[in-house]
Amino acid sequence: MVKWIKAKYDLWKKKGLTYVSDRGWIPIIYESFPGAWQQNTQIQVETFLTHPTVYACVTQIASDVGKLRLRLTKLDNGIWIETEDKSFSPILKKPNPYQIRQKFIEYWLISKLTAGNTYVLKERSADGKVKVLYILDPNKVKPLVSDSGDVFYQLGIDYLSKLDRDIPAAPASEIIHDTMECLFHPLVGIPPMYAGNLAVQQGLNIQNSSSAFFGNHARPSGILTAPGAITTETAERLKTQWQANYTGTNAGKVAVLGDGLEYKPISQNAVDSQLAEQLKWTDERICSIFKVPPYKVYVGPMPTYDNAEVLDKIYYASCLQRLIEAIEELLDVGLNVPPNLGTEFDLDDLMRMDSVLKMRTAGEGVKAGILSPNEGRKKFSLLPVQGGDTPYLQEQNYSLAALDERDRNNPWSKNTPKPNPDQTARALKRFKHARRRNYATP
Repeated sequence: MVKWIKAKYDLWKKKGLTYVSDRGWIPIIYESFPGAWQQNTQIQVETFLTHPTVYACVTQIASDVGKLRLRLTKLDNGIWIETEDKSFSPILKKPNPYQIRQKFIEYWLISKLTAGNTYVLKERSADGKVKVLYILDPNKVKPLVSDSGDVFYQLGIDYLSKLDRDIPAAPASEIIHDTMECLFHPLVGIPPMYAGNLAVQQGLNIQNSSSAFFGNHARPSGILTAPGAITTETAERLKTQWQANYTGTNAGKVAVLGDGLEYKPISQNAVDSQLAEQLKWTDERICSIFKVPPYKVYVGPMPTYDNAEVLDKIYYASCLQRLIEAIEELLDVGLNVPPNLGTEFDLDDLMRMDSVLKMRTAGEGVKAGILSPNEGRKKFSLLPVQGGDTPYLQEQNYSLAALDERDRNNPWSKNTPKPNPDQTARALKRFKHARRRNYATP
């Protein structure tokens, strides 16, 4: 047992507390219809992933979030800017010895999307700080609630996460728990496939039927009919001969029928059963459950928008945003990050604009004084230049304070200003002096 968990478990056990399981189950079997379990037609979670659209949706979401750079930010004058901290930056870049940051985030989301829950075990250093994070097998973890309302987690053996034996009750402080929608209990997340089992089962049945159909050289099954009554022995003999000579690898051979025998197909072919339309329906239902736009997993036509950024924003708002923000918040709480620091995904890796729009956006930002030239160059992976760290504006632009001062002095008033007596007297004196000097000239 891990030392930092064993010490807390022993302390909890000495208090004489007892814990009870409060619907702490993990759904690993789903019914495609009510009563399917009793009829032995249930579907395993692993079977869901054999459906191409389910696999595509899960891996698409996981890879899109996994490619985003996870950074540490600091609050500075109301603005969150990227920073480094020796207590948190290393674990964000390398969560554990066997996973890089990208694979760690992908596995986090795969667990959440397929099992409804992600359990992350913390490993602490001697000073109590979290130094390593392990994602546990969700099928080996069970949330528990004590009589006093405290939350614990029952952990199974996981040698990769340094759990060498079962832990009856690990404190909630040592587990980061991320859930999907909690329909029945706040500690039990329900995966999207809870609502999609019927569509998945239908899609798999269609594919299995198609595989068998085309394995029979695209010929439907049928029956042999005779014009009159035949004995049971004759029926069995004809059936055996037909199966041996005209099915499987022998399908498609020419059959010679006598005594009025006739072959009639009884199953529909792919065209009659509208196979393509049925498969399209199941694919669209699965995409809607995962909230993934169908074009992302190559289901349906690509939208006609010219701006790729618009499509990415729709995908982000409808599907990825809640998953991303949940991971950010859970890492902040789980790592005990101070209020002035926070973890954040770099969305620039997701919101990729086309080159023309990106250049125009950066240029307008620099021209308006919102971005400095070096900040604009950074968006194109260009090195900073001397003197480019300050935003610039044209000289004829005035500040709002200067314009306000001008307006308060009523510059547009039509009233003629009253003459100043002193100025009038001085002007008259200069005029008379000039006249005398002109008269004295010969």
